[in-house]
Amino acid sequence: MKLRVATVWLGGCSGCHMSFLDLDEFLIELAGKIDLVYSPIMDVKEYPKNVDVCLIEGAVCNEDNLEILHTIRERTKVLVSFGDCAVTGNVPAIRNQLGLSNDENVLQRAYIENAQDNSSLPKAEGILPLLLKRVVPVHEAVYVEYFLPGCPPPAGRIKALMVQVLGGQTPKLEGTQLKFG
Repeated sequence: MKLRVATVWLGGCSGCHMSFLDLDEFLIELAGKIDLVYSPIMDVKEYPKNVDVCLIEGAVCNEDNLEILHTIRERTKVLVSFGDCAVTGNVPAIRNQLGLSNDENVLQRAYIENAQDNSSLPKAEGILPLLLKRVVPVHEAVYVEYFLPGCPPPAGRIKALMVQVLGGQTPKLEGTQLKFG
């Protein structure tokens, strides 16, 4: 039976997904061993039930991120914080350090102070998800089984993780040189 795998992109740059695509020919082998059931590279609108493994890229920045994250945790056996934004908050969390943790201050800075034309706050329902008071890494919002650091994690580390997971092993994500095969 194939593993049901998902990848998710929260608040980040999508570099982790680009690194995943750098698996090159291993993607063909992987495609024969997993069912990719949800990903930003697919047109699936609702996160499915009974997912075996989910790689989560990005920090938790807004209410939409938090809502999907709770759904993911409920419907997934194993969560992997995928990349530094998911593991530490990284670049998206810079707003926490700048004293801009208040969501109104962030919007004020972006849409009023830094606007060149038409400075105004987007207030209509559905234009922007509500920002959280502070950006947090994934594990501060839900339980995470494994952490795969890197900005982005190199394809070799992603492959090492996937080979271990596919082999039914408990992933050992330690040291700079993960071994696989």
